[in-house]
Amino acid sequence: MNTRAATPNPVSSTPILRTTLVWSSAVAAILAVVGAIVGWLVDGSDGLWSALAGVLIAAVFLAITSISILIANRWYGDDLYVPLFFGIVLGGWILKFVVFIVVLLTLRGQPWVNQTVFFLAVVLSVLASLAVDVVVLMRMRVPHVSDVTLPTAADIVDPIDGTSPAAAPETPNVDR
Repeated sequence: MNTRAATPNPVSSTPILRTTLVWSSAVAAILAVVGAIVGWLVDGSDGLWSALAGVLIAAVFLAITSISILIANRWYGDDLYVPLFFGIVLGGWILKFVVFIVVLLTLRGQPWVNQTVFFLAVVLSVLASLAVDVVVLMRMRVPHVSDVTLPTAADIVDPIDGTSPAAAPETPNVDR
């Protein structure tokens, strides 16, 4: 049974993830400018490109998880939502891991990479992204229980006689 059309409300994490992507992109742009300037001052053009590469790599790899969850959330309400969700998110993590190793191995021996500037750019970008995540999560108003539809009295059926309590006549409350 496909209930996708019957659930008009988006998953409660969708606005949070979109907000973190927007804010993280803005912070990454600021870090790219600051990193490029500091990298230039530290090691000329090699420092500039090292800082830009570090910020770009961190921003892209941190965004992959949010993007994969947003893509997976499109199947919310579908019978295959849970396996699709975990398949897409796990696939994103595996992709991220493999590409990260390939990128690091590729950049390892490059003469233009200042390893200190690159490392600091990656670390500062990750810390800034984590700070954005914390700020967004603290500011968002999400109920403690979300994305859940509780059954009504009409949905409950007695397993013994197959009747619904909603259909049964009310008995007066008599004190004994």
